[in-house]
Amino acid sequence: MLEVSELTKIYREGRGIRNLSFQMNSGTTFGFLGPNGAGKTTTIRLLMGFMKPDQGSARIWGLDCWKNRTELKSIVSYLPGELHFIEQQTGQEFLDLIEGMHGERRDIKRNQIELLRSLELDPKQRIRKMSKGMKQKLGIVAAFMLDSQVLILDEPTSGLDPLMQKTFVELILEEKKKGKTIFMSSHQFSEIERTCEQAAIIREGELLNIQDVASLKRNERQTFEVEVEGEEDAEFLRQSGLTIYALGKSRFTIILADKQELLWKTLAQIHVKRFKQGTLELEEAFMQYYR
Repeated sequence: MLEVSELTKIYREGRGIRNLSFQMNSGTTFGFLGPNGAGKTTTIRLLMGFMKPDQGSARIWGLDCWKNRTELKSIVSYLPGELHFIEQQTGQEFLDLIEGMHGERRDIKRNQIELLRSLELDPKQRIRKMSKGMKQKLGIVAAFMLDSQVLILDEPTSGLDPLMQKTFVELILEEKKKGKTIFMSSHQFSEIERTCEQAAIIREGELLNIQDVASLKRNERQTFEVEVEGEEDAEFLRQSGLTIYALGKSRFTIILADKQELLWKTLAQIHVKRFKQGTLELEEAFMQYYR
């Protein structure tokens, strides 16, 4: 459904993206992970036909994203990473403007009402008085109410509080049930993990890897950092049968796939000075590419 082949765009200062190639199937959600400045937004702007690539190509449903950029807008909804509005308008006036550009369909109005309720947004307020989070909600409503088969979202939860981030994840899951195809950039691992079948890592404009999220989940493990009182406790930990790595004389990392009962029994028999749960290996598998 979406195919990127050796896509390249280099800016004057040398930053940009180089030779990106990946494919995405219809009806799936694809996560695009990377730190700020990695090239996520540049890739999305090329997918939307806002810029001409230096080389390579991108296609959505067979349409070339540059040559057929006008036709592309009829099948794709877009949420930009940086939102710009007509600040004098109310939220409702802005949504009415977007609705009018798409033929004032009855289903758009119905979707709009449901989205406003879910995101707890009052559209009567003038946009210039809205907080960053409220403006982000308005952008989400404008993108999702069109009920397009393809959604391209650039940092969609930027500015949202944790409760609204959870609501947004639930919204994505609902769209997936409808068979929508969703391309979503983010630097928040948790929302990618919960919503995507595949995720790609981009760093300094280069695609480092594409991972199947489900296969990683099947093999995910947890890590714990433990500091014990003395050598006797350390030796007991070494002989426990747990998978451990020494960080010092009395500090250890414990890697756990199962055997949780063994972990708690072991810790109950020694003097623990410090105990900290680390990141899931699933997240760590991606974070190593950042480092």
